[in-house]
Amino acid sequence: MRFGVLGPVTAWTDDGVAVTVPGLKVRGLLADLLVHEGRPVPADRLIDDLWGDDLPGNPAGTLSAKVSQLRRAFEDAEPGSRALVVSGPAGYSLKVDSASYDVLRFAAHLEEGRLGEALQLWRGPAYADFADEAFVETTVARLAELRLTAQEDHFEARLAAADYAVSELADLLAQYPLRERLRATHMRALYWAGRQSEALESYEQVRRLLAEDLGLDPSPELVELQRSILA
Repeated sequence: MRFGVLGPVTAWTDDGVAVTVPGLKVRGLLADLLVHEGRPVPADRLIDDLWGDDLPGNPAGTLSAKVSQLRRAFEDAEPGSRALVVSGPAGYSLKVDSASYDVLRFAAHLEEGRLGEALQLWRGPAYADFADEAFVETTVARLAELRLTAQEDHFEARLAAADYAVSELADLLAQYPLRERLRATHMRALYWAGRQSEALESYEQVRRLLAEDLGLDPSPELVELQRSILA
């Protein structure tokens, strides 16, 4: 069984067939267990994450029923997989590793410097179908920053290899227009591609945005890059 949260929360059999996990709360339980990357989650924490103030009549019993439904969904898809959902004194956990869970595989690829393979794991925003849930908020922000940093590293490596990727950089910059490291890479790519005036316009764009949105000036590094391009 394999699991993915770099996009909508999904489980697949080892043959790549998507597993049907019925019910919003059961899918939420799967998402919550995946947030913790194999670590046990206390029952009280899961109950609070899944129901908040709108508690069912028998919270512990209802949670136990949802765990049983999740195990059944796994078992129906791939015999033996119910054992992946573990219960113990510290709570419930889901057995995952870097071979079965895209977040752990993403981290492993980053550690090994395999940026292209790491970025290919993403199918959309992390936890895309649970992005409004408080229990994923911190994890989503952390993963989004890791992804963006990896994208910046990847584009800088491509730029060093004379692969300017100007249009791809522009698409990403449209999502993060105030990201100065990304802006600097975009300016360099344009300049090295022989598009000096567009590189300077890219600087002017971020200068205006910073002033209008934050009341700030560009960083000294970005100012120095603009001067170098002018020179």
